[in-house]
Amino acid sequence: MTSLSLREIADFLSAKLEGNAGLSITGIAGLVTAKNSDISFLANKAYEAQLQNSGAGAVILREQESHLYDGNKLIVADPYLSYARLSRLFDRALEITAGIHPSAVVDSEATLGANVTLGPHAVIGRGVVLGDNVVVGAGSVIGDGSRVGARTRLAANVSIYHDVVIGEDCLFHSSCVIGADGFGFAPDRSQGGWCKIHQLGGVVIGSRVEVGATTTIDRGALDDTVIEDGVIIDDQVHVAHNCHIGANTAIAANCGIAGSTKIGRNCTLAGAVGIVGHIEITDNVHITGMTMVSKSITEPGSYSSGTSAIGTREWRKNAVRFNQLNDLAQRLRKLESGSDQ
Repeated sequence: MTSLSLREIADFLSAKLEGNAGLSITGIAGLVTAKNSDISFLANKAYEAQLQNSGAGAVILREQESHLYDGNKLIVADPYLSYARLSRLFDRALEITAGIHPSAVVDSEATLGANVTLGPHAVIGRGVVLGDNVVVGAGSVIGDGSRVGARTRLAANVSIYHDVVIGEDCLFHSSCVIGADGFGFAPDRSQGGWCKIHQLGGVVIGSRVEVGATTTIDRGALDDTVIEDGVIIDDQVHVAHNCHIGANTAIAANCGIAGSTKIGRNCTLAGAVGIVGHIEITDNVHITGMTMVSKSITEPGSYSSGTSAIGTREWRKNAVRFNQLNDLAQRLRKLESGSDQ
């Protein structure tokens, strides 16, 4: 169990400490559930009422809220960021011991860096290059010719197809698939079906990228699909072939991004956003949940579509009126035309 004094935590966070510097902290918890051995944080004003009744040994907060709490406290500019940084010190994930499990399969033409870890039944293909301290979890597969940068980690059952390039310090969660074929088919009227377009590009992923469980990033049809440095992608996201995702963009769960879409840097896509193919989204765009993006976005800012949930009876009335909008617009134009005469 990790145990740190409040002074050690304050020094780590470069925080101003008020209270018992020698207090031992063994965990992080929410304001309501925290015990005296826990440290908590206040990042949202909506939770201010929980401060005084919190059992936390100490609380991380801003200077402007410090007067609301009489206990031990660490004062910082950004409590949420401080919590994020501190969480690394209390991470309970099992320590990984470098080594190659006897059941792992490694092609004779693969190149492994120092201190590489291969879990049970991991498969490393021909010509694969793994950097130092790479971790490949149980049952994960890295296809021929792929390259993985130093300190990148693959959880169990990750599938990296052939000719994929991955940077340093990335994390791929279980069952994600990188480099599967894009959905490319040409109508074949002579045969009455579809002719598969073989996907000749690859996937290039930068450094410090995190990809969530069961997410799929397709390879390019001709050019590569590109994910730049610092991108974070949640679970169950689909990035189609030839997309280009700019640095530090965040994509939440269940988003679907159609082929050849270019998304800029520092964008955020909330849950279940859908984006059509062959459009561009500029830098610093925030797209709210369940928005459908059907054309390029050229100006930074927040964008939304759809409507919030309302009572079913009211929704049915509004749905009928929505279907009448075109008729109403035409009638209005006729009235305006008549009034101009």
